[in-house]
Amino acid sequence: MMQIFSQLAITCKDAIATETFYTKYFGFKRARVAKLPDGSQIVFTKMADSGFYLEIFQANEESPIAPATNDGYPFPSVRHLAFKVSSVDEKLAEIGDAAKITLGPLNFDDYIPGWRTVWLADPDGRIIELSEGFIDEENPPALIDEQVAVSC
Repeated sequence: MMQIFSQLAITCKDAIATETFYTKYFGFKRARVAKLPDGSQIVFTKMADSGFYLEIFQANEESPIAPATNDGYPFPSVRHLAFKVSSVDEKLAEIGDAAKITLGPLNFDDYIPGWRTVWLADPDGRIIELSEGFIDEENPPALIDEQVAVSC
């Protein structure tokens, strides 16, 4: 049976600002608009050449929790969205004043030579990671800490 990670649905204070941010800086393009019976709509944006969709809903309530900081929420949640880029500095320059940095840029050469990351907030305060130089480990060790395995 085929399985692919297909989409992520987000709820936004300002769906237009959020769609503009992701289409302008991350290569998403509007792919479909689904009109719902209550008059609202879902906007599906698709990342070029990936088949991945960002599904955008308009919020109709205020958030009950404070916006995330640094690299994301430290409690069970979605911590952040991440994009690989060829250069963190070039991507930050491209985004300009719209890049609301929450942490970094930081170098992680002690872990992976050339790995560099910055975290920023999108128009709704969701944390986005921009990362360059991350590569897979050739033979990663098996998970052996049962507490880690149980907590996930």
